[in-house]
Amino acid sequence: MPESGGVFYDRQEVRKPAEREQAVFHALPGLIRHALDNAPAFARHLGDIDPDAIVDRAALAKLPILRKADLASLQQAALPFGGLNATHPSRLVRIFASPGPIYDPEGPRLDYWRFARALFAAGFRPGDLIHNTFSYHLTPAGSMAEGGARALGCPVIPGGTGQTELQVRVIHDLRPKGYVGTPSFLLILLEKARELGLSTASLQKALVSGEAFPPSLRDRLRNEFNIDTYQCYATADVGLIAYETSAREGLVVDEAVIVEIVRPGTGDPVPEGEIGEVVVTVFNPDYPLIRFATGDLSAVLPGESPCGRTNMRIKGWLGRADQATKVRGMFVHPHQIREALKRFDVLGRVRLEVIREDERDRMILRCEVPGAPSGLERAIGEAIRAATGLRAEIELVPPGSLHADGKLIDDRRGAG
Repeated sequence: MPESGGVFYDRQEVRKPAEREQAVFHALPGLIRHALDNAPAFARHLGDIDPDAIVDRAALAKLPILRKADLASLQQAALPFGGLNATHPSRLVRIFASPGPIYDPEGPRLDYWRFARALFAAGFRPGDLIHNTFSYHLTPAGSMAEGGARALGCPVIPGGTGQTELQVRVIHDLRPKGYVGTPSFLLILLEKARELGLSTASLQKALVSGEAFPPSLRDRLRNEFNIDTYQCYATADVGLIAYETSAREGLVVDEAVIVEIVRPGTGDPVPEGEIGEVVVTVFNPDYPLIRFATGDLSAVLPGESPCGRTNMRIKGWLGRADQATKVRGMFVHPHQIREALKRFDVLGRVRLEVIREDERDRMILRCEVPGAPSGLERAIGEAIRAATGLRAEIELVPPGSLHADGKLIDDRRGAG
């Protein structure tokens, strides 16, 4: 629980870095031993290692990487979690499904995903009514935010996604102090409320995640709607990884994870400040992911945060090592595009361009094709929506129009 009236969620956030490293690497051998004894896949994956030898970052970096990209196949071979779970499914409270499909467990602990810390840093306090628009359907985002809110002592309106007009009416009637969800949906709600003549003036703070959050949108939310908005970085497998603070300088790493930044495709840590892949070890006894390569790119910021928190800081989400990207809170992977288009044998090169206009994401799929067969654009659009759950604009272009650089997804929104 947060310190009463304090600036920080708990004392862990302001420990001396050396004290934190000592505590973390004192606990890590026990986590590894727990995984070896209770999660069969880790016994195979880690091999014949001595957990007591993993006493610092150099030793940790010698362990093999577990890739998120491999989870779907691992799980299909041994449902539901590929033998990576250390708690039997019968003792869980929820099992979630993300595209892939990838299955993620939720155990019974309060604030299982550790979101309370991020909410506190964003200004939420006990008693604040929160409007939660993260999805409650199959994916864990809604439960992540709600679990953190309950731990913090905040009641929740479980808005989920969609039903924009009803959600705006609820905000007008119930006057929540805060919003949790994607930044683009927050803007959609605010603009819909303005169109309907309904008030959202109660909203003073927001914690957003799931997609890029450019400074221009942050400024608009503050200047036009008087909402102070913070972002956090989380995944369906790990939960909270890092969160923004009042310093507005990068994201501070959560206290229950070890973050490494490694050269993509390897497990080798990169120098401080260099962009690499985010690798996470999470102290979760139910699902003890060890050196879990997320596929996300980031970099370490040097020094400590001016807010007073002393843990490592990262620059936030800087893209994907595998060309995948996140659009309106949903991952779009190259393999989804390839699978959707494989029946259209008239196509040459294709490229999905993701851009941002008027604070909204747009997907434009350009396809090389000789001529313009009737109905092809519509058929391709339907196939992409079926594969990704998102609409894309389709442009048919002459053969030779697209660069032969091997890039299938071109995210042009910038780091934001």
